Amino acid sequence: MSVRAEHDSGLPGLETGVGDESVLERTIERFRERNIVLPTFEELTDPSKIPSAVQEALRRVGPDDADPLNLFRVHWHNDASRSAQQPVPAHIILPSSLTGVESPIVVMLGDRFPMIGAHKVLATYGCLTPRVITGRFDPTSDRAVWPSTGNYCRGGIAVSRLMSSRGIAVLPEGMSRERFEWLERWVEDRTDIIATPGTESNVKEIYDRCASLAREPGNVIFNQFSEFGNHLAHFQVTGAALGRVFEHVAKDRPASRLGAFVSATGSAGTLGAGDHLAERYGSKVVAVEALECPTMLYNGFGEHNIQGIGDKHIPFIHNVYNTDVVVAVSDRATDHLAVTFDAPEGLRYLHDHRGVPEDVLAGLEHFGLSAICNVVAAVKTAKLLSLGEDDIILTVATDGAALYRSELDRITGRDFPYGFGRSDAAGSFDRFMLGAGTDNAVECTQVDRARIFNLGYFTWVEQQGVSLERFEVRRRQDFWRSIRSVVPAWDELIREFNAQSGATVG
Repeated sequence: MSVRAEHDSGLPGLETGVGDESVLERTIERFRERNIVLPTFEELTDPSKIPSAVQEALRRVGPDDADPLNLFRVHWHNDASRSAQQPVPAHIILPSSLTGVESPIVVMLGDRFPMIGAHKVLATYGCLTPRVITGRFDPTSDRAVWPSTGNYCRGGIAVSRLMSSRGIAVLPEGMSRERFEWLERWVEDRTDIIATPGTESNVKEIYDRCASLAREPGNVIFNQFSEFGNHLAHFQVTGAALGRVFEHVAKDRPASRLGAFVSATGSAGTLGAGDHLAERYGSKVVAVEALECPTMLYNGFGEHNIQGIGDKHIPFIHNVYNTDVVVAVSDRATDHLAVTFDAPEGLRYLHDHRGVPEDVLAGLEHFGLSAICNVVAAVKTAKLLSLGEDDIILTVATDGAALYRSELDRITGRDFPYGFGRSDAAGSFDRFMLGAGTDNAVECTQVDRARIFNLGYFTWVEQQGVSLERFEVRRRQDFWRSIRSVVPAWDELIREFNAQSGATVG
């Protein structure tokens, strides 16, 4: 039986069989004409396996260029220049002087990714590529629609452009100005940016707009909340990268163990890396949400400003029954700590009064709002689980502070109209970092997991029309283990696709 026939399941993002032979032929021809070569997921997991000819050619390409070769930089091993590789992914070890807990909190940096300075570009590659190599997306005529709360749609626009196709970004109108400015530079036409009502937690409004777009011929919706390519890309690529970081840090800490992986839910794609770490190292998986919209904790709803962790529903690709802890963090905490980590008076306070090392302070520029959310949640996790100095906690900084300059100005004007001084820094840090406690956090029982899982019924079965059978199968861990076989199958198809297109580099 061919590899194309073995893995088809009918679930979004898991295709391996050919959808349309004529589409596949046109796609191969387009990639041949534009000289586009696709990296395998194995190469993105271990970039040392990228062919030397590609690595040599990449030296002539900037990390923010709209060049197909930048697909080979969609991994965690980019160095500070974002042009070359380093063996261990970039990370920062936060000391107790900053976090107030004994457990080392290790943050892997997502702003090293090409083009968008955020790791969501990996998720979009994991979603679009399977459609391209199976003839389910025609770059000569189809439009890729990327529903998002900011970074995913930017990643989708970038990857679409590199694959010589047209992308459409759908995101809430209340997202940071920097996101829209980036999109305006990258889209084919300004009409390809669709701003929906609301802010971070208004995901239903995004779905409604996509339902309308789906009725137009040629529009293909890549819903990050239900695309299993998102989960699988993070399970393999991000999970392996985090494992390398942990093993690197643990070399200097012989008694260390991996206590937990902490990640804001968002689309739940990054949480797939938690599944990888739990199986390999026995760590806990911690899912984080905004306190102002406590869907998992309290079946709650609301609006918040932790951009990048959209909610009010349970993503279809969230492996709920493998989630050990749920934590909520207030957007007031992330807002005020973001100002503290950026303002000169805030950095001076942390250095002079808390003794935070200068290299750590310099690294705070890599923390966007969701990264700060993850750090605060890691502190709460350490306290909830009584983790100590031998328990390493891993998390990620999805993007950096550069995407939030307009937000920092707005927050400062709103909450510190007379300027941000040392007393403001002390108050914000004491309250939101050192004062982070075990409130609004729960270590999940099976009853908790069932409740959270069942919430998804209303979005996916009643609203989005997913069959009950496909909804229910995700309760079982054997389902999540079984779908991983699709990744090596994709890699074989990518190699076959590249061979048929005859595209070359160098």
